[in-house]
Amino acid sequence: MPNIEAKKVIVNEIADKMKNSQGAVIVDYRGLNVEEVTALRKSAREKGIEYKVYKNSMMRFAAKQAEVEGLLDSLVGPTGIAFCADDPVATAKLFSDFAKTHQNLEIKSGLVEGKVLDVDGVKELATLPSREELVAKALAGFNAPIAGFVNVLNANLKGLVVALAAIADQKAEAEA
Repeated sequence: MPNIEAKKVIVNEIADKMKNSQGAVIVDYRGLNVEEVTALRKSAREKGIEYKVYKNSMMRFAAKQAEVEGLLDSLVGPTGIAFCADDPVATAKLFSDFAKTHQNLEIKSGLVEGKVLDVDGVKELATLPSREELVAKALAGFNAPIAGFVNVLNANLKGLVVALAAIADQKAEAEA
């Protein structure tokens, strides 16, 4: 009986990750050698992505518990799953890029904020800019009008200084 309880804990852990992560990618890792899997795990860890291999039966129970039954079709064969708590694009980008250089890694499906994505959806998500890039672009957009306003003010002040200098020169010539 303790074995069943341990499995329930793992299923609950997977279901919580499916519900609470911003993004997840499900892959078939069959054919990758130890060095390739190690490199993939290292890259994932550096980006704050958790990559694990669970039994498909446990992931099926977790998918039902997390109400993402759309994943059930992709839970066949050797299956690994990667979760990212804060950036759904990072997970898709990492695995899509890795799959381009390692033909043995096959993307099966994905999750974004509880919505199931097919392979094409994951690849499309991978082409989007990361969260940091989007924030930087938004801040640049906010900064542009302010910079323009400062330039206009500087131009007006510069024009005033030039005009005052011209008046001062005229007065100096008139007095001389």
